Amino acid sequence: MVRTLPTAKDMVSSEDKQGLVSPQKDLLSLPVLVLNLNYVPINICTGRRAIVLVEKEKAETLDNYQAEIHTIKRLLHVPSVIRLEYMVKRPYSPRKISKKEIFLRDQYTCQYCTLKTSELTLDHVIPRIQKGPHTWENVVAACSTCNLRKAGRTPLEANMRLLKEPRIPQPNPYRILQNYSMIDPWIPYVPWSMQNQERIS
Repeated sequence: MVRTLPTAKDMVSSEDKQGLVSPQKDLLSLPVLVLNLNYVPINICTGRRAIVLVEKEKAETLDNYQAEIHTIKRLLHVPSVIRLEYMVKRPYSPRKISKKEIFLRDQYTCQYCTLKTSELTLDHVIPRIQKGPHTWENVVAACSTCNLRKAGRTPLEANMRLLKEPRIPQPNPYRILQNYSMIDPWIPYVPWSMQNQERIS
């Protein structure tokens, strides 16, 4: 499980939009993107943890914040992106079905009329009144109009066609980024779809 950390937006003040971190901020708590050996995001850790991994030669620094930590012996740069020196195989637990997860899987698109909107409802393909289960394979996102039109019928009975067959979503390593503001150094390592999140330079 990924520990919840302060977002970059929380850690970077209004005068720091160029990547300069205010001295009063806790640099060791800045969020750091951790990549697996194959450059796939695997975690978000703190600056403190990232420095430890780099110092122990368990990871390499790919990018730094414009910030330094003064120690007795030397200056330490605070990484913004690190890559592990070994491959970590992490088992992905199945996602728990929920309204939010269904909307994410269906990309906030009605599965009947293809309307893309945040105002969606859940629809059971085989209605609950017909003993339809509440499973990934039987629940889709639907706009209110299509949901009302379909009512307690199957798509065949309502003469409505599904955009695609609903399935259990595949494991997505990029989901760890969903609760974080996007920092510029992270951009090269995430898919384009994730780059629409609020960005911090």
